Amino acid sequence: MALLGACAGWSLITAAAHDGRPEGTLLAVLAVAACYATGRVTGALLPVAAPCAGAVAGLVLAVALPGLSPGPWYTAPLGHAGATAALLALAAGAACCAAWATAVPVRRLGLWALACTVVPAGAVLGSVAGSAAGAVVLACSLAAGSAHRRGAWLVGYAVAAALVAGTVWAVAADALPDGLAGVLEERLTPHRVRLWRDALHLAGGYGVLGAGPGRFGASVRPTPLLSADGTPHSAPLQQAAEQGPVGLFLLAAVFCWLLYALWRTPRSTPVALTAAVTLTVLAALASVGNALSFTAVTAGAGLLAGWATARPWAGAGATPPL
Repeated sequence: MALLGACAGWSLITAAAHDGRPEGTLLAVLAVAACYATGRVTGALLPVAAPCAGAVAGLVLAVALPGLSPGPWYTAPLGHAGATAALLALAAGAACCAAWATAVPVRRLGLWALACTVVPAGAVLGSVAGSAAGAVVLACSLAAGSAHRRGAWLVGYAVAAALVAGTVWAVAADALPDGLAGVLEERLTPHRVRLWRDALHLAGGYGVLGAGPGRFGASVRPTPLLSADGTPHSAPLQQAAEQGPVGLFLLAAVFCWLLYALWRTPRSTPVALTAAVTLTVLAALASVGNALSFTAVTAGAGLLAGWATARPWAGAGATPPL
């Protein structure tokens, strides 16, 4: 709660400095905090039913609202600006957590089947990233069934998220070899890469306080490549551009704290690692897209973290394996 409070407070400070619009950040913080608390309560009372219901809701939202993004639609590999892919990843993670939480074989089989539907659902929706994200979550969740110590896995997930964010930063800074940079730019589209470079330029020009939350679209030079939704389609670069290095640090700190909470959770190791890989996939999608711009995604992340860190009433004295 202290970190989320710091995120809200810093957004207000940077908004006051440059006449920014902190409403988006405040809404995201409120969604995460409220849904995390809700997940802790419902996860304690209904450790199987709550994430199962969340998985179904995520799939319904992804299917019923394919045009989640108000901005331009992107081709492979990001689907509809990453929002649909993020919902599918969260749905797969919630279904897998529910499957590991039940001891009834028939229920577990049904929940695994629910998780498996994410991959074809992404294909039907035209979201290559959604299918890939669901497959990664499902594969890692199955592998987590044989894990006994979660610490090394969580460190690996943190490193993976850092590598994706670092690669995005390197692309924006044009610091990669020409061949690799060309391949990545072709896959990610020049449109998106141009936005990243604009965000990095903005971050260097405004210093510690950044340009102010919600001011990316108004602060970069006018260009026909500017995204219609006014975001650079990368959460780390958006934080750096709009809220400076402190905002970027707070974003990374929230993700690291979630991994730490999953390390300490009394829930089983497969549940903890499944939630961790789902949040890591979400972090990767947020690094290359605007997934965190949607309340449904931030709320889903808070719920999943709450379910995976809830302390079941029957196991109040359990000590998690490290």
